[in-house]
Amino acid sequence: MTKDEILKALSFVLEPDLKKDVVSLNLVSNIGIDGDKVTFDLKVQNNALHNKKRIEEACIFHIQNKVLRAAQVQVSIDALPKEDEAAVQKEKTFKNIDKVIAIASGKGGVGKSTITANLAAGLAKKGFKVGLIDADIYGPSIPMMFDVMNEKPGVQNIDGESKMLPVENYGVKIISIGFFSAPDQAIVWRGPMASKALTQMFNDVEWGELDYLFIDLPPGTGDIHLTIVQSVPLTGAVVVSTPQPVALADARKGIAMFKMPNINIPILGLVENMSYFSPPELSGNKYYIFGEKGVSRLAEENGLQLLGEIPIIESIREAGDVGRPAVLQNNTAQSKAFDALCDTITKI
Repeated sequence: MTKDEILKALSFVLEPDLKKDVVSLNLVSNIGIDGDKVTFDLKVQNNALHNKKRIEEACIFHIQNKVLRAAQVQVSIDALPKEDEAAVQKEKTFKNIDKVIAIASGKGGVGKSTITANLAAGLAKKGFKVGLIDADIYGPSIPMMFDVMNEKPGVQNIDGESKMLPVENYGVKIISIGFFSAPDQAIVWRGPMASKALTQMFNDVEWGELDYLFIDLPPGTGDIHLTIVQSVPLTGAVVVSTPQPVALADARKGIAMFKMPNINIPILGLVENMSYFSPPELSGNKYYIFGEKGVSRLAEENGLQLLGEIPIIESIREAGDVGRPAVLQNNTAQSKAFDALCDTITKI
């Protein structure tokens, strides 16, 4: 008998709560082989006696059936530590998602949700499979921006578990706390309650296969950001800011948050929103209402990439208000700006 043979046999043993085999979940360790005797350690999510007995019997059956009929199998079963359980849950929930990107801002009002909505719709327009989580618990605006304010997620039983099915529009799968509250209802929750709601939104949704999952974060830094970092295998973060110094000061704090040792999430780059204004009657002129190149300088200071500059155009605001992202207005100045941003994201 060899360790590889033992692992191959155990790959047929499913962890009943996690619905995946114990080998791919990295739950098997310390394999020992002495003649026809096999010993190993196994972690499980449910440490109840009946569950441990069932998994032990499955391990013995598959080793004796696929490796050596006379094998004497001794399994030491213990519960997953909380941090390992969280890691396994991440693997289970996001296994079919290629890239998970958080869109952040240091302060509110800089157009973070507008950037997120147009990135998601723009990449879906290009043929990518895209999902979007509206994690702005206290100010969910994505349902309005996608014209799905009156929609509700579906529910489906998948592998014995009840899963939410995202609302979909313009080719983007969407989950938002806004689907579970009235449009004029204030969400007055303390941090732990908001974090628990977000965790459920992450873990209880059936996304299917996605190329990109965007997370529209709330402004600032706090409990919700920490919850997301702990619950989601982020590919990286994009920080959005307008060019004026008061916004840049908060954007610096957002950058610093992602660089903290206990967070340590790669920053993919910065986006400057409301970069300049060009009147239709003077399209060649640019007026830097909030200052010029502020985000560009901030990116350079931090060794980061400037991903795009989105101008102030009235129809971008109008598009968000009526629920059809501006990137879908083909061959316009606004759609070209967002298309360029989407192209840059696909090259990262």
